[in-house]
Amino acid sequence: MEINEVVNDALNDLIMVNNDRIAGYEKSIEEAKDLDIDLKAMFRGMIEQSQIYKQELSAIIEKNAGIVEDDTSPSGKIYRAWMDIKATVTDTDRNTILEACEFGEDTTQRAYDAILSSGKILDEDVRKLVECQKNALMKSHDMIKTQKDAYEQIASHNH
Repeated sequence: MEINEVVNDALNDLIMVNNDRIAGYEKSIEEAKDLDIDLKAMFRGMIEQSQIYKQELSAIIEKNAGIVEDDTSPSGKIYRAWMDIKATVTDTDRNTILEACEFGEDTTQRAYDAILSSGKILDEDVRKLVECQKNALMKSHDMIKTQKDAYEQIASHNH
């Protein structure tokens, strides 16, 4: 397998992870209550973020004469199924949605870490792009966690 093919496979994995993330946040917007306008706006921003990342990754694959995958990963389908199950079992309150999103963000971080630590030969520009995306996605993860922790703190004071 030549280097470009290895790199394209790795970048396609990240495209699928971003597709999963988009689908997960679209589902979260559907599940969020009308009053959770702040969450819906944050989730839309995260969808836009993943759409940009997909475009950046796709451009590299196309430059490498590769084929861009436009599907979700098997693990992403599991993530959405997990979210669907959780939504039917419990009332989809703000905390439940944020927990599901944090789970999804953790999965995204693991996927980026796996690519960066795999030893796959990424040229310097590609590695920088993947690291930059990973770092920005970590900020999104932290935003979700901050929202979840704040909600849990408020909920615990109300009981």
